[in-house]
Amino acid sequence: MVDASGFEILVAIDLRAGRVVRLTQGDFDRETAFSDDPVATALAFVEAGVRWLHVVDLDGARSGSPGNADVIGAVVDAVGQTATVEVAGGLRTMESVDRVLAAGARRVVIGTAAVREPPFAAELVARWGSASVVVAIDVRAGRALGDGWSTPASDDDPAAVIARLADAGVTTFEVTAIDRDGTMRGPDLALYDSLVGAGSGTIIASGGISTLEDLRAVRDAGCAGAIVGRAIYEGRLSLGDALTSLQGQ
Repeated sequence: MVDASGFEILVAIDLRAGRVVRLTQGDFDRETAFSDDPVATALAFVEAGVRWLHVVDLDGARSGSPGNADVIGAVVDAVGQTATVEVAGGLRTMESVDRVLAAGARRVVIGTAAVREPPFAAELVARWGSASVVVAIDVRAGRALGDGWSTPASDDDPAAVIARLADAGVTTFEVTAIDRDGTMRGPDLALYDSLVGAGSGTIIASGGISTLEDLRAVRDAGCAGAIVGRAIYEGRLSLGDALTSLQGQ
């Protein structure tokens, strides 16, 4: 689970073909590249005081199998004990999860496989513990999507999906409002209000967050943390100000 000391800021490092990129609204044809050196990017964030890195294998998310394993391993090795890393994207088998956690990641983020097969999530929790397994709920038009945000992963609304996975032992959910992701138009507070209010687990917000006010809003909605990306890369959100003002409060 998110650090019990309070609200956590997780900085996203999205990987495609070994580069640090950001997508707009989950569209692989709307990619902006920010760095050819993911390790240097990670170290710079850690030096600034980041405690959590959210590393996403976009190639893996799209294909269903890990596509940036060597780069992710290098990032985990580089940050060492200074920061903690969670890994997402393409982790749809027990073997792929085992490899990531054995390589030193603190936790994995499972999306498509968990949403479609809650027993798989239950098996992961039984094997690694709930603190090591997070489920991503990627939402567009009221539906949870899978396969790199390309197809519906469930016919149920997000609250029902989360409730089902909570019954499987999952305690933390990272919820992305896909229509806001990469747009810096602000978070979908109505979505987070409803999911936090349902009381089925800890919610971490993602999508559209670009200001300190956005971060405070999702915190005040009851989210335990937020994932930030493009706003930091483009200099619209001061990482130092965000960490000083919000992290651990």
